[in-house]
This record gives sequence, structure tokens and C-alpha cells, in this order.
Amino acid sequence: MEKPRVKCALPERPDRRNDGTHSRRALGCRHANGFRDLLSPRVLGSFRDLGNMNPPSIPPGRARLLAFDGGGIRGLFSLEVARRMETLLREKYGRPEMVLADHFHYMGGTSTGAIIATFLSWGLSVDEVARLYRENAKVMFTKAGFSSMHKNRFAGQPISDFLRNFFVEDDGSVATLGTSKLKTLLLVVTRNASTGSPWPMSNNPHALYNDRTQPGCNLDLPLWQIVRASTAAPTFFPPEAIEITDQKSGATTKHMFAFEDGGVTPFNNPAYLIYTMATLPEYRLQWPDGKDRMSLVSIGTGRVKTGRGGKIENNLLGAAMSLPGALISSGQWVQDLLCRQQGECRYGAPLDSELGDMIRENPRAAFLYARYDRNIDETDMAAALKVSSKGFRLDNIELMDFLREMGAAYAEETVRLDHFDMDTDANPNAA
Repeated sequence: MEKPRVKCALPERPDRRNDGTHSRRALGCRHANGFRDLLSPRVLGSFRDLGNMNPPSIPPGRARLLAFDGGGIRGLFSLEVARRMETLLREKYGRPEMVLADHFHYMGGTSTGAIIATFLSWGLSVDEVARLYRENAKVMFTKAGFSSMHKNRFAGQPISDFLRNFFVEDDGSVATLGTSKLKTLLLVVTRNASTGSPWPMSNNPHALYNDRTQPGCNLDLPLWQIVRASTAAPTFFPPEAIEITDQKSGATTKHMFAFEDGGVTPFNNPAYLIYTMATLPEYRLQWPDGKDRMSLVSIGTGRVKTGRGGKIENNLLGAAMSLPGALISSGQWVQDLLCRQQGECRYGAPLDSELGDMIRENPRAAFLYARYDRNIDETDMAAALKVSSKGFRLDNIELMDFLREMGAAYAEETVRLDHFDMDTDANPNAA
């Protein structure tokens, strides 16, 4: 089956469940020289060509990957973990202006994690990203009008306007996936609701549908629209409508597809996916793996219990309301397990009472791995309810200060430099 190309959109791909083909895909774009002030000449050489859309060289030493889970406003928890990582790197290298895009080669995220990853890849500090979250939270969660309340709780236009107005070029034009303002490779996870397929999007310059000599090049897709699509959580926000350019037999046909939150895929935790997209031949990047060649850090938003305790049965409404959260939580657990199985885990809370934390040497590891996330227990739930009766709901902006404080305390206690900075090539004085 011939696969179409995209113009400001994602190409339709057959679903693995229906015909066995791969429904996930990568997009391509340019890189910027975002490492000049920090990294060695060898690292700079591997990324300098990206600004001209030349194929990137393989990073020397370890390729460093960073992934952010989805979780709504609980992304503020994730940002505190990222802030601690940034602080430790600044202290180590004596560079107070260093940002995470100076250290990591490939960032990715789902939903709120996609917003975080894209802002960080843009070259923002964690402080700047947290400020944008707090200043725009009320705008992003603007209640939908009466005519739309039966479809979604919040209006789509305010968050679209926020993202569209931010992701622009220096001349004010809309930044596309091909923008040189992205300082790292970037993965954004979304779902094509029209085809029912997970559609991960990456600015990998080797990707199948990024050829600027062909009509419908993926590099022309507005960056804000990709991020908006990843955050379009069903029942919360309307889907993002994207026009598809479908080429068959030399003819060009356009279709309109609906895209929604990447959390409605198995990849609300995109950690193993970003590793797959960095290494799998079909994604055309093919970075070498091995614990001496790759490291991966995965950051969650806090794990809220989805079980119903001693309640043996549930009514239809209760089951329907609890099912999405249960499936998303289970999917996150599986992705974490895959990373610990295939990698060498340096840090992570126990998965369960049988597996434990799996922190041990793994001679066959494909990468070094750290997972930062925190169980939200009954004590936390009670404390949150004292702040807001909405508790840990994904849209509870009343909990922003609480989430920031909880994340900061967790990060101070758990985040260590040797979990994620193990490559001597990150030394700015390395030759």
C-alpha cells in the first residue's frame, strides 16, 4: 500500500492491528547549533549540519535522551525534576546560563510532556517554561461555550492561540517543524483519531516524509499545531483538525483528519518510544545503542492510584469513568518496565513487589536509564484536598503551588547527577 505524504499534516498510515504494518512514523526537520557554548568540538560537529538539513552525525560518547509523560497540570511536578537536573548540570560545568537543550540530544513528550519537551528543545530554561505554565494555565483551561459543553469541557482556541503566538520565527512568521530554533531532536506523540493510529512525530532529518523536494513535506507542518494535537485530550479539548495531502498515482488529494492527545495511545510515557525512534532502522536515525553509547531519562507527573480498593464490583458509570485512567496508568507501567528490562536502571521506584526496582548491572543493556516519578499516596491525596476539593485532577490549576512544592521536595531528595550525566564528552573542555 502506497503511503501518502503530508503538507502541514501527518500522512495516513495503516494501523498495525488491522494489517500488520507499522502505524507509527517520524517526521523530519532542521537542527540548530545549540551546543556551541557547552559541548566539545566533536559533539558540535555532529549537530552543526542539522541547520542545513544535512543528515546528522551520530553523537560521540553517549546519545542523551529525555522523555516527559503526559499528565495535565501535573506537568508542574515534572518541571521541578527538570529544574533540579538543570541546576546540577549548571553547577558541575560552572555555566549558570546552561539549559537542558545544551545537554540532551533528543527530547520527547506526550500531551503536557509534549509542551514541556518542545519548550525545552526551543532552548528555554526550566524557569522560563514553569513561568509560561503558571501565567497561561487559566487561559489554556478556558471553559468551553454553551454550544460546545456537550463535546468538551474547555475551549480549543485559547491554547491554540497561546502556542501559535509563541512558536514563531524572528520575523514573526509561523515556525514549522523545520525550524532551526529547535536545538535538539524532538518527539511529539499524538493520535490520529480518524484512523485510530498512534502518530509519533519527530524532526528526525532522515525521516521518510521530510523530503523538501517532494510536495507535502512534513517540514511545513506548523510546530504549534503538532503540540496542540498532542494535548487535545478527549472530553477536555476539541481535536486538532489537520489537512492531509495524500499522493497516489501522481494525483494529489487532500483529506481532513482529527488528531487528539497522545495519552490516548500506549505512549503516555514515551520513554521506550523515543529509544525506538532513535535506533530502529525504519525510523532512519539508527543511533547505536549500548550502555556506553546511549542514556535515557524518563520523567513522570506523579502516579495517582487507579484501583478501587476493597470495592469488589463497580457500576456502569463508575467503570466507564475509571477505565481511561486505568488503561493509561497500565500503559505507563509497561513502558517503564520495557526500559528497565532493556536498559540498565540507575534510579527508579519499585515497579511492584515482585520485580522491585530492577536497579542492577545489565551487561546486555541497550542504554543507561533513570525514571523519576512519585507515588501519590493517601496522605498526598488528603493534603491536596485541603488545598482544593478537585484533588489531583488533570485540570486542577488550584493545585499549582502544591504540585510545585511536591515536585521540588521529591527532586531534591532523589535526583542525582550520576543518574543522567555519565558521558565525559559533555565536558566543555573535552577535546
